[in-house]
Amino acid sequence: MVDLSTGAVLRLNGAEWTVEEAQPQFGRVVLVNADGLSQTRSVRWLMHHPDCRPAPRPGPVGGLESHRQPTGTADLSEDQLRRARLRAAHVLEAESGFRSGHPARALPGEPRPAYDPASTTVTERRRAKVAELAGLGREEAALLGLVHMSVRTLERLASADDLVMACADGRWTRRSAGHPSITEEIREAIFAVRQECLQRSRISMRARHRLMHQYVRERFPDFPAERIPSYFTLRRVWPEWFGSDGARQRYVRSAEAAKDATARVVVHRPGQVVALDTTPLPVKVREAVFGEPVSVMLTMALDLYTHSIVAFRLTVVADTAVDVAMLLRDVMMPLPMREGWGKDMEWPYPGVPAAVVAQFAGHQVAALPFFPPETVTTDHGGPYKNHELVEAERTLGCTILPARALRPTDKFAVERAFGAVNSLLLEHLLGYTGVDVADRGADPEGQAVLSVSQMEHLIATWVVKVWQNRILGEYAPAWGPDEAHSPNSLFAASMQQGGFAMQIPRPELYYQLLKAHHVKIHPGRGVKIRGLWYHGGVLDEPRFQQPSARGGRHKHTWVIRSDRRDRRAVFFQDPADHERWHVLRWKGLPPEGEVPAFSDRTAEDLLAEVRRRRLAPRSDAELLPVLLDLLGSTTPVDQWPTQMLRRDRVSHARRAEQAAAADRDRSPAAQETPAVVAWPDHVGAVTEAVDADRRRRREASGHRPAAPPRLGDSLRRRSLFVLPPDEDEADPRTEPRENT
Repeated sequence: MVDLSTGAVLRLNGAEWTVEEAQPQFGRVVLVNADGLSQTRSVRWLMHHPDCRPAPRPGPVGGLESHRQPTGTADLSEDQLRRARLRAAHVLEAESGFRSGHPARALPGEPRPAYDPASTTVTERRRAKVAELAGLGREEAALLGLVHMSVRTLERLASADDLVMACADGRWTRRSAGHPSITEEIREAIFAVRQECLQRSRISMRARHRLMHQYVRERFPDFPAERIPSYFTLRRVWPEWFGSDGARQRYVRSAEAAKDATARVVVHRPGQVVALDTTPLPVKVREAVFGEPVSVMLTMALDLYTHSIVAFRLTVVADTAVDVAMLLRDVMMPLPMREGWGKDMEWPYPGVPAAVVAQFAGHQVAALPFFPPETVTTDHGGPYKNHELVEAERTLGCTILPARALRPTDKFAVERAFGAVNSLLLEHLLGYTGVDVADRGADPEGQAVLSVSQMEHLIATWVVKVWQNRILGEYAPAWGPDEAHSPNSLFAASMQQGGFAMQIPRPELYYQLLKAHHVKIHPGRGVKIRGLWYHGGVLDEPRFQQPSARGGRHKHTWVIRSDRRDRRAVFFQDPADHERWHVLRWKGLPPEGEVPAFSDRTAEDLLAEVRRRRLAPRSDAELLPVLLDLLGSTTPVDQWPTQMLRRDRVSHARRAEQAAAADRDRSPAAQETPAVVAWPDHVGAVTEAVDADRRRRREASGHRPAAPPRLGDSLRRRSLFVLPPDEDEADPRTEPRENT
């Protein structure tokens, strides 16, 4: 409605005019613009003007606008909505004779005689309704808001567009008064105190109130002190303007400094942003060596556009940079179909038939998206900041977008995915430990029944069959906000909109993601990687007897790749054929057998043990007994599970799992079944390695050892109570004793 009272401001054709005088007896008003030009216009002319509207009023101090959005039933509480609908029912009964407003929805006993539309008029029904409401008790009528209901009130409510909101009490949704005491001077003082508190140590709200007093007193000497807001007003205004005040001071400063530098990324295609994160798996599983219940880490890669869990890994104890690099490689590779998976879990996306994908991949492909990641966002954990992972991400062509320190909201999608996996799957498994130690069961370790490989198979099946087909809810795309979508449907829609670039990496990518060592080749000895010597028959060729032709920073060196999960071998790329990789085995390995896998941690313990024993071996073959002492045990094999400490058993299991993961990464298409507890096999491997080492050292001595004497020979030779035998019965192996 247009206000034509004196002093009101109107906007005509974009220019503002002020009502100088209103002449209702003549139906006209006098308007004055900013230049002082005056003109008289009739009310009829203003009503039919195509661009006549009230000018917006200036908002109060603090940035709040005077106008607000229209209110609706969502602004009412449940009790207020019931009361408003009850009032509307009375109005509808007075207008139509039915409380629902239509004869088709008549309630039992309707219409009542006083409100029968066939025998009464609207005026009669309104008067009857006023008389009925007047007969209610005073407290009941006041509770329902029907105390002052009159015929005029019923007429006004019946003409409203929204009857329910017209029957609602205006005090329920009245305009917020804001903070009238916050003037321009006070606002400037509050922001100055806020800026000062960012640099100081954390102080209380009382101290901030005193700083505000000091600022107003020194900057605005004429400002009345009694008009400065109280402490309680500041305590309400501060969280409204600056948010919660519960963060630590250094985190508040870092968040304030990162506001201007924060990158805003709009994700509109699969693979544009892939979020990585690691969390402890809240289910105890049994490792495949000794069968001990252990904790594993779940590392997940989530596509932020489709919210697909494109890859995940389970690692015993903790993950490393190599595991995360191989996880990124898994994002780019199609997931093979596994044993027990039906046709409903096969590649279903339109545009690229499953047969075409299987032809390029070399195996049947499951219903899980794969693509090269463009941007990778991670937190600041140790594996994610490792230089090896950063170099692997550069090899893959990824852009690194790290989240802010202690800001889980920067990768909220993967955090919520962890919670969804927990509530939808992990809570139902035996061995579940809960999210808090106080909520843990009596014996989750004893309830653990799944091995690591079985748990991995279960999660993979659940991701393909359940997660990829569940409704996302609030994660609907911008082009279909009211549509129901799942990760699979979003990926299929993106393929229809922008196509699908099927890029399956070559097997050589595994070696390219490993850590590179720039070393020299020593004739006859090989290469030395982290204290251990490696050699292969290819290194004896004449072309490797000279320094490398490489220039630049690593001049005259060769590039050797190593997998820290399995130190038994390193990998060397043939300079003449870049698709060919040579395996260089550790020189300490026996030629006729294999020793159990050992990682960087075991290699470091090996070298530390050598230094402790003050050994100076001339070849790595002399290091093998020390390694076997570390890998094995001096106690009998059948006593391993009881004699070894639990941390030692977990360490053995971790080495076995890392070696198995390295083998799977070298042959990603190999099908495998969930492993069972196999610690006797591991013990047998160590025993065979120890026996082979003893046999090799015995054969290297060159002579056959003499047979040991009989047990009674020493007693016969030295005992004073043994009678000498007769001469004809003398034992030639027994020396005669002299009589004393």
